[in-house]
Amino acid sequence: MIFTTRFAPSPTGPLHLGHAYSALMAHEMARAARGRFLLRIEDIDQSRARPEWEARIYDDLRWLGLDWETPVRRQSEHLDAYRQALETLWSLGLLYPCGCNRRDILAAASAPQEGGEPAVGPDGLIYPGTCRPRTPPSGQMPVDQALRLDMRRALGHLGARTLEFEETGQTPRKVSITHDDLINDTGDIVIARRDMGTSYHLSVVVDDAAQGISHVVRGQDLFDATRIHVVLQRLLGLPSPVYHHHRLIRDAAGKRLAKRDDARAIATYRDQGDTPADIRRRVGLP
Repeated sequence: MIFTTRFAPSPTGPLHLGHAYSALMAHEMARAARGRFLLRIEDIDQSRARPEWEARIYDDLRWLGLDWETPVRRQSEHLDAYRQALETLWSLGLLYPCGCNRRDILAAASAPQEGGEPAVGPDGLIYPGTCRPRTPPSGQMPVDQALRLDMRRALGHLGARTLEFEETGQTPRKVSITHDDLINDTGDIVIARRDMGTSYHLSVVVDDAAQGISHVVRGQDLFDATRIHVVLQRLLGLPSPVYHHHRLIRDAAGKRLAKRDDARAIATYRDQGDTPADIRRRVGLP
């Protein structure tokens, strides 16, 4: 098996130091293994994606000294593949349409009978099951509604009491995912958003399989989302990569960087006269 990894930014804002660290780490791991480094543009959110941000991604990464195989995979060009995966899950009776918005979910999760604070999982507030049907929906899969995965039914379809994935990051180990993890701490996640026709979780799983990704290198903030991805991989009959979740780059207050942190943008440091070597030192790389 050829070591194959990827860096997969969204063109919705500037790359910051956290992106630099993740891209550099993935690139160097691929080189050390004499493997492949791919770039993927995750632009399914067309309401926020901008061509100028995509162009800036290429420019910043080249400036850092990275190279990658071409053509670059752009998610907006593969909506049919995500649709096919959805059709597979729908035919298995594992999806259902949902008309709830965030306010509805918060109100239901905060109801007095629920008790305590609303539970939060890797995809935000854990869905209370408002739209979940007693029996799987029949007929043609709707295209104008959000679709959720019926997690309990999905686990019943898989049969296994636990799922596993290999983690080689800060604490290398085999990670076991239990039914309780998935039902109580994850819930019925959105698999297709009404305005996208897919979701991050579905598209990243389909893309990783299509590109033959053997190792996923990404930040520790996505560790809990991996349980969702492993479930989808098992349901769709796709291989699970090895996962390497690395430390996060944080600001002086200890907060992880986000795209709104323009002061930490790679372009800002470039404009101030930093070199690629300076960026490496800023993120703790030799």
